[in-house]
Parts: sequence; structure tokens; C-alpha cells
Amino acid sequence: MSAAELAALTATELVRRYAERSLSPVEVHDAVQAVIEAREPVLHAFWVRDAEASRTQAKASEARWSSGEPLGPIDGVPVTLKENVARAGVPMPAGNAGVVPTIPDRDAPITERVLESGGVVLGSTVMPDWGMLSSGVSSLHGITRSPWDPSLTTGGSSSGAGAAAAAGYGPLHVGSDIGGSIRLPGTWLGLTTLKPSAGRVPLDAPYLGRCAGPLCRSADDVALLMSVVAGFDARDWTALPPAEIAWDQLDLDVRGLRVGLQLDAGCGLPVEDEVRETVERAAELFGAAGARVEPLEPFLTPQMLADLDQFWRVRSWHDYHRLDADQKSRILPFIVQWVHGGADVSGARVLECYQTIMALQQATVTATERFDLVLSPVAPVRAFPAEWPMPFGFEDLGMVHIGFTAPYNMSGQPAASVNAGFSADGRTIGVQVSGRRFDDLGVLRAARWFEQHRPADATPRWPIHDSPPDGAGQQGTHQ
Repeated sequence: MSAAELAALTATELVRRYAERSLSPVEVHDAVQAVIEAREPVLHAFWVRDAEASRTQAKASEARWSSGEPLGPIDGVPVTLKENVARAGVPMPAGNAGVVPTIPDRDAPITERVLESGGVVLGSTVMPDWGMLSSGVSSLHGITRSPWDPSLTTGGSSSGAGAAAAAGYGPLHVGSDIGGSIRLPGTWLGLTTLKPSAGRVPLDAPYLGRCAGPLCRSADDVALLMSVVAGFDARDWTALPPAEIAWDQLDLDVRGLRVGLQLDAGCGLPVEDEVRETVERAAELFGAAGARVEPLEPFLTPQMLADLDQFWRVRSWHDYHRLDADQKSRILPFIVQWVHGGADVSGARVLECYQTIMALQQATVTATERFDLVLSPVAPVRAFPAEWPMPFGFEDLGMVHIGFTAPYNMSGQPAASVNAGFSADGRTIGVQVSGRRFDDLGVLRAARWFEQHRPADATPRWPIHDSPPDGAGQQGTHQ
């Protein structure tokens, strides 16, 4: 097999082949590194990468498989971690050229679990400044580009993780999400992703709406990674209690499921026609298989989205105003403009925004509780130019693009993305699959069901090549 063919294998396939001794972790590692070397000069997905260290991990895995004693379910599988997932001794600048990076003295719970399961950590992937952009634009890292077409965005803030997943930098990638940062790269890169229930994957720095989860090329790989990183850890004071979840039992019969179809968020950017039509076709597939598909009316208001944006601006202003003049000058100008919208905001106004977020949380749970699943767009628009910090360019329009994703961060409900089609010009379009609180497995089963039943022309043929892309222009194709 060529390096690209090996790099395109799923994690579940790799583990099977390691067990039968038809493939070795070192062979896979070296193939993935060849793909990275070829593509990384254009894509810019990594913040820190040490090929020698990861090859040492792969060699240790190879020895374990040879003796029939793998450490865990992902032993020998290449993995990347977003730069805000702590790795002992690895600086965490949060994509920002203006800060002095934190250097953690211990691994995050996620990192520990990946290593304890034998995952081969290739490195830390990039993010935009403070994770507050839905693109791959960073004052520290430059521009991260789509493997499908380098002229297009990856989405963000899990920009490096998304690019790595679609480009074949191994099959398993961990991102984080506070308003859509896992699912937005998902829709704009054709990936299958999961924003887990709040507290399902333990963090060492929990915050309202924040979670971490997988970005992969298949639902089976998402489930495999969740089997490793999900679970209780006392360091996360918001962590859910221990739970036995059968991540390997993904079969689903959708007959009789009550499925909500939401095509209007009630606020934000209008949904493009191709996006709407793609989500409608996905819903028709569920309906044809026996699900009861019903419309779900908008439950957010423009004020809810504006107050959420205001709350985040104040949080980032708090970080920004403590920097000195030189540090401030190095931050991305768009972010500087955005954080100034949080300057001199009264305590009463901040509390008002917090109360709005609680109302948003209540509205989301109340509106969706009667459904087993809700289908919606992930984002109202298709992938945009890689140089743009936001889907609307360089204007300051707040967070008008996350009306479909942010509600589930605030409510803590699980939500996945899965590719549902391609636009006329070849851009990927995902559908969001959300569920009731704590039903991560139900959401993932539905995503996998859709993967297995979507038409061929909605199924990605991944843009994984031995040779690097040569600039703008479509690199991948779809069937």
C-alpha cells in the first residue's frame, strides 16, 4: 500500500490489522509522517510535532502487539490533540502571538487516557486566537487551509484538528468546542464529529459551554475515541458520574424515532439554499426509513445570540486588557476589534447576559425534549475563503453564524456533524444531529446510520495524497 492508502485507513481498520499482524504501528506511523511532510507546508495544521518521539511510541506499540499485550483499544493508532489540550512541557499559546504561553507540568485527562491506551500522539494542532474565530486564521500560526481546497477555510476553532483529519494525518483527532468549534470544521471539511454532553469528556479547565471531542472520518472512529477519552475524572469539577456506555454498539433502527427538522435558527445569517436543501434531503432519508420527521420551529432570538457574544467579548477583554502594549500589537487585528466590544461593560450588563444564556439553555432543552433527534444545518453557509477570520469576512457581526450550534453547548446536549452532501462547486455540507441530554450514544448511532445510508454523492472520497496541493483548486472529489 502507498503512504496515502495507509494514512487513509480508519482507526478501527488499523486496530484489526495490528491484531492479525498484517500491519505494524511503525509502518503506519511512517506513512502518516510522509503525508504530513508532503502536505503540511500548505495546510499548517500543527503547532508542535516531534516525529522522532512519536516513532518511539509507535515502536513500543509494535512490540506490545507482537507480544499480544496492547495497552488499550487505540494502541498504535496515530492521534493529534488540539493545542489547548495540555501535554506536559508543551507550551499552550491558544493560537495567540501576544501571550506568554502556559507550559503545563502535567498532561490533561484526555492526554493521559490517550497515552494510557497506547495512542501514538503525533503532536498538538493549531487554533485561532483564544479560540474565538470560526476559521484557521491565527496571529501566531498564520492561516490553516482546507485539504479539499487550500483557498478555503478549515473552520474553527479546531482548525488544525479538522485539517489533520481530512488530510490523512492519522484517523483520530481531538478538538474542543464552546459554540461550534468541533462541528464547524466538521461541516466545512466533510468530517464526522461529536460535541459530547457537557462533562462527558473531562477537562482540566472547564468553562460554561466548553467541551472536547473527536473529529474523524467515520462514526466508528468517533466511537472508538470516545471509548478512550470519556469518563469521570475528579480534576473536572463538572464531570458526569461514571457511566457504562456501549460505544461499540452502534446499530440503529430509525423506525418510529421522532425526529425534529430545524431549518431556521431564529437568528443570525440566513441559511443558504444549498445548505437547506442538503439538510432536507437528509431528513427525507430518515423519513423514508420510518422515522417520524416533524418541523421544529425556531427557539432562539437575535438577542440571545447577541448577549452570548457580549458575554464572550467581556471574557476575552479581561484577558486582553492585562497585556502590555507590545503584546497587544501582536494579536490578530480582528480579535482586537472584537474584544473592544467587551470593554467598559457594567457588571449589571454581564449578569444580564448570563441570565440570557440561562434562558437560551432552557429554551433549547424545552424545544427539543419531545424529539429523539433533531436534524439541522451545522452552519448556515458553506466554506468561505481561508483568509477570512469569520464566514462574513472582516466585518464585526458578532456570532451570527452559530445559531444552530451554540444552543447545544449552552444546554450541554450532545450534537454530532456528518457530511450530507456537496455544493455545486464541490464544497462539503454537513448535517447536525443533536439529541437529548446525556444521549451521546443515541446521537452517534444516528450519525453512523446516516453515514451508512447516505447516497454515494454525499460520501466523501478524502483528499489524501502523496503529493502536496499546489494552491487553490479542488484537491479532493466526491462520488
